[in-house]
Amino acid sequence: MSETPSNTTTKRLSLDPVEQLRRAEFLLDVSRKVSGLTSLDEILAELVAISTQEIGAERGTLFLNDPTTGELYSRIAQGIFKREIRVLNDRGIAGHVFTQNKSEIVTDAYADSRFNKDVDEKTDFVTKSILCVPLLTVRGEVIGVTQVLNKIEGEFNEDDLALLESITTQASIALQSHQLIEQMQRNTVKEMEFLDMIADVTSEIDIVELLNKVMQEATRMLNAERSSVFLNDEKTGLLTLLVGDGLPAGGISFPNTAGIAGAVFTTGETINIPHAYADLRFNPASDKQNNFFTSSMLCIPVINKSGKKIGVTQVLNKRGGAFNEEDEQRLTAFTAQVSIALENAKLFSEVQTMQNYNESILQSMPNGMITFDEDQLIKTCNQNALNILGVSEDWIINKTATDLFSLSNGWVLEKINAAEETLKIQHVVDAELSVNKELISVNASFQPLMNEDKEKIGSLVMLEDISTEKRMKSMMSRYMDPSLADRLMGGEEDSLGGTSGVATVLFSDIRGFTPLTESLGAQGTVGLLNEYFTLMVECLQNEGGMLDKFIGDAIMAGFGLPVSHGDDEDRAVRTAVSMIKELWKWNDVRRVQGLGRVDIGIGLNTDTVVSGNIGSLKRMDYTMIGDGVNLAARLESACKQYRARILISDQTYSKLRGTYRSREIDLVVVKGKTEPVKIHEILDYHTDESFPHIQDVLGLFKGGRDLYQNQQWSKAKAEFQKAVVLNQHDHLSSIYMERCDYMQAHPPGDDWNGVWVMEEK
Repeated sequence: MSETPSNTTTKRLSLDPVEQLRRAEFLLDVSRKVSGLTSLDEILAELVAISTQEIGAERGTLFLNDPTTGELYSRIAQGIFKREIRVLNDRGIAGHVFTQNKSEIVTDAYADSRFNKDVDEKTDFVTKSILCVPLLTVRGEVIGVTQVLNKIEGEFNEDDLALLESITTQASIALQSHQLIEQMQRNTVKEMEFLDMIADVTSEIDIVELLNKVMQEATRMLNAERSSVFLNDEKTGLLTLLVGDGLPAGGISFPNTAGIAGAVFTTGETINIPHAYADLRFNPASDKQNNFFTSSMLCIPVINKSGKKIGVTQVLNKRGGAFNEEDEQRLTAFTAQVSIALENAKLFSEVQTMQNYNESILQSMPNGMITFDEDQLIKTCNQNALNILGVSEDWIINKTATDLFSLSNGWVLEKINAAEETLKIQHVVDAELSVNKELISVNASFQPLMNEDKEKIGSLVMLEDISTEKRMKSMMSRYMDPSLADRLMGGEEDSLGGTSGVATVLFSDIRGFTPLTESLGAQGTVGLLNEYFTLMVECLQNEGGMLDKFIGDAIMAGFGLPVSHGDDEDRAVRTAVSMIKELWKWNDVRRVQGLGRVDIGIGLNTDTVVSGNIGSLKRMDYTMIGDGVNLAARLESACKQYRARILISDQTYSKLRGTYRSREIDLVVVKGKTEPVKIHEILDYHTDESFPHIQDVLGLFKGGRDLYQNQQWSKAKAEFQKAVVLNQHDHLSSIYMERCDYMQAHPPGDDWNGVWVMEEK
């Protein structure tokens, strides 16, 4: 067999003008036909049919390159063989043409050393001669090859070559476009499979079963033989198998620095190796122990939400080749689900521990706790409740509320019924309770108990036996924060003193309150404020915030005083988001009642403030003062100018531990200040309906802000305009469009630092 290509050197035949015109019309017709087709398979079939017929060959094939596998593939070939063909893109005549980007005429295929006979053997076809040309894009990139086989009359010549190149060129744009579309469709299918998997596994409670499902799907979707998850034990420094195909959980452990998995855990970087035994880091002992042979391997670190490495995931032996970049992305997504599942399992364990801890605390609480089921049968009663009521546990359990509270204590039964009927907490302060023919004073709370579907499942009664000291404390707590009352009741002498500390200050204010009061009148205004303040204060209390004072319709509150929680900035942001959400729910109720909407603005700032009891010996207020307080108030007011609901300073934003939907909106000098302040808008209260395309809008807004800071006014305005198209109610983008117009008309100069001076408070 000859070792050199057997190419013809046939001289190109000259075409007469009539033939040239026919060929030009033919090529235009090829372009029209291809552009009208809707799928890649149709285009491949049509080009092969046209090429073989026009050139007069027995068979034709069009190969496209698959960059992910390094293969040339074709789905359409004339004759009886019509299944997909795949060959390496550097093998055979087709591979040579593809890699060299050079057309070839082979007059004797079997005499050419490059010819691959395997395809003939599979298709029961004898290839005699070959005409093969590269498939080029407009930019000259080779994306495949076209070949026709066995000229029916005579031999392939240079004119046949030129014609095949012309046909291929006419169709290259359509081929590349449909190839990209098909790839996108395949990716979409994979994404949908992944989303379906997420929906399926998230319903699983058992952590090991859940992780088994995740990794089984990873094995299937990555076309691998095996997958596994190893967790790190910080005490022993070992990576231990948690789940793995065909492997016993916990049965494999090794140092977290050993092997490929150890290298991934140590460095936190992905490792993808096509030949495991060729890598010196690979430990073959594991294969020997499990009677398995590892060829290719993809290993990715498991990182929790705090950025800490907690283990690794790995898939082994990709069927049909090595793992590629797409596989890495896919396993990264699966690993993220593993991390979430482990985090949830940890949280569940912590919740269980906390539940047991809380039950112990409840038993030691000074207050009496009684729970009733939906039939008002007593199910639990702590020791303090038994002491208050003067009964034993054996006597009280499974008694009815009527058995326990009747006659002179009938008011307790009424409050239990009221709590269950209204599904609202009922409170009674300093009430009389008859116990063994004696009267004691109690504070009582009646809490409806509901399941996840908000269905009533019972009620809880809390009883506090009030002594003289407790009665005084209870009354003081009505007028000041309970923690301050504790301090005063504890006998602290420095009741007029103050302390300096870091706190996050919250200011909120009702928008358009004055015209609202004019329409409601005095009684309606008081009723509205009472409902509004009740909702807002509950949001504060849920996050451990301290209500400082009501200022008309405004609320001033602090987080971190008098006791720091360590995450007070996040508590303040969560409170602000909750306030907006609760306000919207309340507005839905008001709309049904035919009442108008209420809207608010909220400002947050973190700074060092002075707090303490300020006033005279006869009248004091526990409050906060300082520039940090003033800036929070300025940000609340700035909500009106920016058409925002929650604005926070950079001092607060930089200390947040959680992740929130937010955007940096300005560098501004507020009224009364000289130094610029970076401010951010929090948008977590929005839904897809209230703020459509939020992630896209935030991306466009950031891009517009960057261009704005660089004084590229026209480009910046274009980005903001795109944001407004996605959400016409994004008033902030509209504001910046107006700013861009102003800045373009009044250039600020080269020394402009991006600061906007706020003229209003």
